[in-house]
Amino acid sequence: MILRNVQATDLEQLLGIENEGFSMEEAATKEAFVDRIKLISDTFIVAEKEGEILGYINGPIIDQLYITDDLFEEIKENPKTGGYQSILGLAVSKKARNLGIAKTLMEKFESLVEEHDRKGITLTCKQELVPFYEKLGFVSHGLSESEHGGASWFNLVKFREGMN
Repeated sequence: MILRNVQATDLEQLLGIENEGFSMEEAATKEAFVDRIKLISDTFIVAEKEGEILGYINGPIIDQLYITDDLFEEIKENPKTGGYQSILGLAVSKKARNLGIAKTLMEKFESLVEEHDRKGITLTCKQELVPFYEKLGFVSHGLSESEHGGASWFNLVKFREGMN
């Protein structure tokens, strides 16, 4: 398996994985993926094996500690250094789950945080995923103000000093 930056030709495979991992209300639109591929390819990583995408992680660099719903609508290019690495999407193909791919993608994001002198990583997740992220060193900051997709989300943060 290799990890690499996203390419425009990945779009259809990415949309398939996104729709396996998220409800219709939560899933990113094709337009959102096109924008993310164009604007934040430096923080949009795919896990690929023999030409097939098994999973991906993406998110822009933001100034604030928590993700806000507007980020799902509009993002900007990433600054070279500083800020927080947000995670708007982390998904693994159904047939490739429980192989450590999500953890590997998270570790790649941690290395990007170190490399670009970011403050840490911030994400929102549903309650059932809080323990997964806590095992990776994230701390729950409680219920998020996000109403994305009509779901309840929790803010989780891992500051740079907590990374290996």
